[in-house]
Amino acid sequence: MNAVYQILAFLVLLMLLKKFAFGPIMDMMDKREQHVADEIASAEKNRKESEKYLAEQREAIQAAREEAKKIMENSKKMSEQQAEEVLANARKEAERMKQSALAEIHTEKEQAVSALREQVSTLSVLVATKVIEKELDAKEQERLIQDTLKEVGEDV
Repeated sequence: MNAVYQILAFLVLLMLLKKFAFGPIMDMMDKREQHVADEIASAEKNRKESEKYLAEQREAIQAAREEAKKIMENSKKMSEQQAEEVLANARKEAERMKQSALAEIHTEKEQAVSALREQVSTLSVLVATKVIEKELDAKEQERLIQDTLKEVGEDV
């Protein structure tokens, strides 16, 4: 009978433990399991977001590199274009200076020819004066004029 009381007491104790101890422990274990599962899901979600963010950052870096490359290419093209413009302007300026010098040379030549003509006129007057003074005949006068014109022509 003792054994029956012990079995009965054991069963009552087992029911009490199940109701008051095992139930809360099992609930706590279920909550703990759910909490761990939630943490794992959250960690997985964070990992995926981190991978996505990392991929976006890599794309942004690649885009920045491409943009920098384009900027460098544009800068190079602009500097080459500016160099060409400077060279073209220098050529235009040199051509303008050349034309100006040629025009100045032409003007000075015209002035020299004009001065020479004045000298020829003066010489002609002097020749005429000499001719009149010497009272040369027509043949001698013609020879003197031709000689004077030859001398003036060689100087021109």
